[in-house]
Amino acid sequence: MAGGLVAALGVGLGLWASSDEDAGTPAGSAASRQAARSQSAAATAAAPPAAPTPSRSYALSTAPRTIPAVRAHTPARGPGWRPAAARRVVVSDAGLADEGRLVAGELGLTYAGQKNDVRAGDLRLALNDDEGANPESYTMTVRGGRVTISGPSDAGVFYGTRTLKQEVHGGGTAPEGVVRDQPAKPQRGFTLDIARKYFSPAWIEDRVRELGDLKYNQLGLHFSDDQAFRIQSDTHPEIVSRQHLTKAQVKRIVDLAASRHITVVPEIDSPGHLGAVLAAHPELQLRNVNGVATRGAIDISKEDSANLLDDLLDEYAPVFPGAYWHLGGDEYQALTVSSPAASYPQLAAAARARYGAGAGVADLTTGWLNDRADTVRAHDRAMRVWNDGFFRGTSVKPASDLVVAYWTGKEIGARPPAEYLGAGRKMLNYNDEYLYYVLGEPNDFAYPTGRRIYEQWTPRVLRGTTPVAARYDSQILGGSLSVWCDLANAQTQAQVAAGIRMPLRATSQKLWDARTPQLSWTQFTALANRLG
Repeated sequence: MAGGLVAALGVGLGLWASSDEDAGTPAGSAASRQAARSQSAAATAAAPPAAPTPSRSYALSTAPRTIPAVRAHTPARGPGWRPAAARRVVVSDAGLADEGRLVAGELGLTYAGQKNDVRAGDLRLALNDDEGANPESYTMTVRGGRVTISGPSDAGVFYGTRTLKQEVHGGGTAPEGVVRDQPAKPQRGFTLDIARKYFSPAWIEDRVRELGDLKYNQLGLHFSDDQAFRIQSDTHPEIVSRQHLTKAQVKRIVDLAASRHITVVPEIDSPGHLGAVLAAHPELQLRNVNGVATRGAIDISKEDSANLLDDLLDEYAPVFPGAYWHLGGDEYQALTVSSPAASYPQLAAAARARYGAGAGVADLTTGWLNDRADTVRAHDRAMRVWNDGFFRGTSVKPASDLVVAYWTGKEIGARPPAEYLGAGRKMLNYNDEYLYYVLGEPNDFAYPTGRRIYEQWTPRVLRGTTPVAARYDSQILGGSLSVWCDLANAQTQAQVAAGIRMPLRATSQKLWDARTPQLSWTQFTALANRLG
């Protein structure tokens, strides 16, 4: 800077002297101008060279810190990207309008719609034609003051916007470079028992937003049990509890979930856990040989029992238009006694009448689930059943497309996960050792901690604390953290939300990437607190 200033002053002084000393040359004449140029050039040549202006340099970027963590980041040098009100969100495909509007509102940007032009500061969302790629994968490129998020589907692009949102909220700036990311497991869920405890629509909607930001893609709603039936029914209004969700409220939840690429998975558990339904239909209550009612159990030997359940399954199919359905199937009390045939002779007789002389109550129960599966399959749904709804040694086999929702290994005749996997079954991980948040902690349950999940659990740990063999990994479709409200008044809605906060984040991390996390638990907790 000093050398440049000296040169400029030298040029000025030379010009001033030339006009004074050469009085014979008219000012402004061609000769005068030529003399000035000559003197200027001589002064410049004599002056020391100006120091070059240094160009700004940037450190190599570091990977963004998000929950779940991104799987790969290629660093680069540059300023990164931060949102500003005048900056645009543009989409390359009209089908990304919902994702564009959402992230624009969240980051205070202007949604400009489908555009092909390029402006400084743009956030562009695009679909690519990466055939064979994980449909939930995405690439996010931060370069030249702009961001591009692309993926093979709108779901992948949405997850890219979640990463960007967390980057901005956590540090203000999305780091320069390229993120390439995808989930390890295709089904990442949270299950909520709204039968035993009423949760307000607003509370559920808050969880949907939380789940979306954590890249979950399923919300299970267990809305029928012994204590209550919690969703409006038009075919059987007599079974609905006083506190319940209307279908309009459910639609808002389903629509909000869909906008976050979350499928709501309904569960009407049967043939057990039907106490609320049976309170309005005592004629269908299962009774033992002595006429004593069996809690929660419907009499599956009666045709009216099947008709009632099929009415409900058909009614709720359009209410829950997603691709998945939970049939329940657990803890049918007729099969927990020492001799089901002796205790429930009507079930044994019905089994023999339908399936032959050698059939037993377990065959009839398996046939019940297969029949309900036929009803739901007609609505083009993929179905899951609790693992204790599958039985050894039956002549009637469960439908081959039923996915095992494995939650316990404590039931009578418990079968280890490898037995299902070895037979080719696909499974979902609901491991009650790590993933069951049971209100009041009855029956030796303890509230799960995010730390245990983060440090010890993986989707291969289906039962207890021991993982199944790595060769079965592809058969494990994912898993779910679950809230069960056995002692409904043990916690308020706010306490439940606070209690599951870190378990939700830890489960999200391990379903997205089952490898050992790079952050320690202390670092992970600090990150969660910073991201909000």
